[in-house]
Amino acid sequence: MFSFQVFDHPMSRGFQNRFSTQYRCYSVSMLAGPNDRSDVEKGGKIIMPPSALDQLSRLNITYPMLFKLTNKNSDRMTHCGVLEFVADEGICYLPHWMMQNLLLEEGGLVQVESVNLMVATYSKFQPQSPDFLDITNPKAVLENALRNFACLTTGDVIAINYNEKIYELRVMETKPDKAVSIIECDMNVDFDAPLGYKEPERRPQHLEEPTEEEGDPSSYADMDTGFRAFTGSGNRLDGKTKGIEPSPAPLAPSDIKRGIPNYDFKVGRITFIRNSRPQPRKFADDDDTLNRFIAFSGQGQSLRKKGRKP
Repeated sequence: MFSFQVFDHPMSRGFQNRFSTQYRCYSVSMLAGPNDRSDVEKGGKIIMPPSALDQLSRLNITYPMLFKLTNKNSDRMTHCGVLEFVADEGICYLPHWMMQNLLLEEGGLVQVESVNLMVATYSKFQPQSPDFLDITNPKAVLENALRNFACLTTGDVIAINYNEKIYELRVMETKPDKAVSIIECDMNVDFDAPLGYKEPERRPQHLEEPTEEEGDPSSYADMDTGFRAFTGSGNRLDGKTKGIEPSPAPLAPSDIKRGIPNYDFKVGRITFIRNSRPQPRKFADDDDTLNRFIAFSGQGQSLRKKGRKP
C-alpha cells in the first residue's frame, strides 16, 4: 500500500483568505428605500450584500476592509472601502464618480477583491476647475471630505461636496504606493495648478526716458527744490470751480538757489548752525547818559505846600 501525505502549502492558505467575487453595480440613486443615501456619494465607500459579510467573517482578513474594484472590459481599476452590507444579493452600489472612473454603466459587472494597502504618507491633487481657488482654506475642506474615504488610487478623479457644489480632484501622486490607505494616517497634502488655470499677465512698466536736463547729474546741484507756501489747489464746499486758479507757475531759474556745503564737516561731529542777529547800534546820547549817571541825584518833593504854617 502506498500512503500520500498532503502538505499545507502557504499559497493555498493565501487563496483561501482572499475574497473575490463579481457583482452587478448600480449607482446609489438606484438604492431602494425611504432614506436618502446621498452620503454615499460624498465618499469612497460602497454598499455590498449581506452574503459578502458572511463570507468575509469566515476569512482571516485584516481590518479595515479594503477592496479592489476592476472592470475587466475596460481594464480600469480603483480601490474603496465598504460602508454597509444592505444591498440585494448579487448587487453592489457605488458612488457615481467611482463608476465614471471604472467606465461602468448601470448593471455592469465589476470584480471585487479584498486587498491590503500601505498607509499613506503623501498625496498630491489637481483640481479639475479653477473654481476650486475660490475656497478660502482648501486644505481644511479636503481634509474634512477625505474622512468619508478609505483609500486613494493614483489616477482617480474623486468628487467632494462643499457649499452645495461638487468639486472634482484628480489624484496625481500617492506615497509610498500607487494605492494607499488613508484611515487614521498622518498624510501631507499638496495641490497642483488647477486644470485650465492661467496666471494673470503682468504688464511691463514702461519707464519714461530722461531728458537731457534730467539726465545730467550736475543740474541737480544747481537746483534747490525747497518748500513753497500755498502751492496747492483749493476746493470749494459747494463743488464749484469758479474763482479757483490752476496750479502756480513753475519756478524760474532765477528763483532756484544752490545750497552751500559745509566743507569743514568731520565724521562723528555734529554742528549746530544758528542765525546770528546783528545787535542794534547805540547812539552817542545813550552812551553819554549812561556815563553821567549819579546816584541819588533826583529832586525830592514835600507833601506840605510852601507858605503854610504847620
